[in-house]
Amino acid sequence: MSSTGTTDHEATGPRGARHERDAADRLLRAATRSGAHLIAEAASLVQGWAVLADPIAGAVYSTPAAAAADGVHAAAAPREHPHCTQRPAAGAVLVLAAAPTVPPGHACHVATTTAALLEVRGQRAAELRGEQMRLHTTLIRLLLAGHTAAVTETLGGNRLTHVTVYRLSGVDLPTAHEVLWRAVRPSLAPYADAVTLMGRRDGELVVAELHHGGDDGRILRLVSRLSERHHLLAGMAGPLPLAEMPTAHSDAAAARHSATPDRRVVPADAVGASRLTPLLPTAPYTRWAGAVLRPLSPAHQHLLLVWLRTGSKPRAAAALGLSAGTVRARIRDLSRLLGADLEDATVRAHLLLALRAPAPAPGDDDSGRSGNGSNGTRSRSGSSPPDPPGPPGPARLESLPDGLLDTEAVRTWAVGLVGGLEPHLRIALACWLRHHARTAPAAAELHVHRTTLAGWLNRCAEHLARNLADATVRAEIHLALKATRTGPDDPAALPRRGGRTYRRL
Repeated sequence: MSSTGTTDHEATGPRGARHERDAADRLLRAATRSGAHLIAEAASLVQGWAVLADPIAGAVYSTPAAAAADGVHAAAAPREHPHCTQRPAAGAVLVLAAAPTVPPGHACHVATTTAALLEVRGQRAAELRGEQMRLHTTLIRLLLAGHTAAVTETLGGNRLTHVTVYRLSGVDLPTAHEVLWRAVRPSLAPYADAVTLMGRRDGELVVAELHHGGDDGRILRLVSRLSERHHLLAGMAGPLPLAEMPTAHSDAAAARHSATPDRRVVPADAVGASRLTPLLPTAPYTRWAGAVLRPLSPAHQHLLLVWLRTGSKPRAAAALGLSAGTVRARIRDLSRLLGADLEDATVRAHLLLALRAPAPAPGDDDSGRSGNGSNGTRSRSGSSPPDPPGPPGPARLESLPDGLLDTEAVRTWAVGLVGGLEPHLRIALACWLRHHARTAPAAAELHVHRTTLAGWLNRCAEHLARNLADATVRAEIHLALKATRTGPDDPAALPRRGGRTYRRL
């Protein structure tokens, strides 16, 4: 018999059984209220702390709040926390740390009962999940169709003014959707002035966080963990005004095409934000861009920007929610409107440069009578040197104004980017870029096998330390090759030693 005299008797006798029934009744009443109340009741019964830890969300519920980190660590490394009682529960891990005076049998009983009740709550939530997911998808479609007032009225959040959109793709998307649903615990009632909607559309997962001006980064952290665990690629756009939900939706898709296994979540404002544009003289740059883009409406500019970011018309069509034929027809019309051949690689690079130009300061005009300084701020003193004159004649996409790229700063940047490439790699890379990253026609012009060209491109990517799958990176490299060109970079000049081989110089 135990020397305590009462502990074992209470655990096995009628009084102990009654005590366990009372504990189970208390846990059951708490479970009918919420998961948070259930965890709080479990912590009270063991006179310690209790945490429900999710591998993606971290601490789902914690009592007290200060125990959240300890609970997550214990769930991740159970052998390092032998004093904790753990049970799997509803896709997460329940961790209890009982007071030293609490019998181990009682702690195990509380843990087992709490885990079972969490499973029941999870099964009930799973029964309703399908209907809730369909409702979320419908609300996202309404936002994309422009019915923002109807959606905000449904959500009951009159302070919901902005949206941040994530678009995720990958093989394990259905499982990732369920995991993120459990981690976010989405509700149609505003939570901390924010509502998260998520739904699967056209083989991808769309997450829209509606909030007031700015988000707290909670959804971004969850999406980042989810992408790493389930090997997804994601694009993020926003915060943008709620009325611009279609823009955020397409920008997120464009950003996703720049994601890689090393950088799985890419913000839209990081796509095309090159290291080149800050080196350009602000006043002539903005004047040239404004003159070039004057015939285009904001909708035209957005279509072109998504097309140039994604690198192909089918991808742009998927991002914009249009058919590929519609995108092709609109780009043909815009080519005529701009008076330029948008199938030319140099024109595309210049167009992307124009679309990424900073907005002119208030009061600036195209004639350059009141321009910006080189740092983008207006001159307050009459002693400041005048801005360089604007480009003579109408602005064209085929060529840039004098003094824009032919500066020492730009040349230093270009040499740092593409300098040191072996001649055959430089010629092959330039040819491949002219063919818009299509290997077969570039290999045919170079008179080498596609496998040979692919190997050269891999070596170029290693030398440049850039992601050549990113269309905006390719445009920047194209401009760097033009800025450092000393010869024609002609495939006919490819060093060879008989047949289809090449010779190092």
